[in-house]
Amino acid sequence: MRLVPWTSDDLGRRMDDVLTVFGEAMSYHPQALAVRRGYITTHLQRPHFRAIASLSDMGQLLGFAYGYHSEPGQWWHDQVSAVLDPAARQRWLSDCFEVVELHVRPAAQGHGLGEAQLRALLAMTGAATTLLSTPEADEQASRAWRLYRRTGFVDVSRHLLFPGDPRPFAVLGRPLPMTH
Repeated sequence: MRLVPWTSDDLGRRMDDVLTVFGEAMSYHPQALAVRRGYITTHLQRPHFRAIASLSDMGQLLGFAYGYHSEPGQWWHDQVSAVLDPAARQRWLSDCFEVVELHVRPAAQGHGLGEAQLRALLAMTGAATTLLSTPEADEQASRAWRLYRRTGFVDVSRHLLFPGDPRPFAVLGRPLPMTH
């Protein structure tokens, strides 16, 4: 297995593989993946786009992560900004790298790929903070939650409802760079 930095063009060329991993990791139906293709395509044009891929020795995509600089006018940024008080907004969003997606195929989970991807992705940005959102879950049972807590992410907002999704989400953040 190797970690490979990807450009937006690299991710675009492997979009079908990315959506397959996304679908497996999130248990999404094909219709939901078609919508994700459109979202991801627009994300490829965002400022300071960064991506990392975990590839098997044969080149199979085992996992990926990507993000970009979070700015006013971007949907997620504006949703999160609206629920934060001015001090929190200044602290977390003034120079923020948004981790948009971080996924590992279920068969490849439990071997440190998610953490390696997260650390590599965040090492590629010079932003002061990073934020991500994740569905609310039992923090002890969820691999994602254990990863985020292990890597120093703290609560920024909890039980946030994004339009179009009935699940409550947590917004988690940490200062950058990651030193531990």
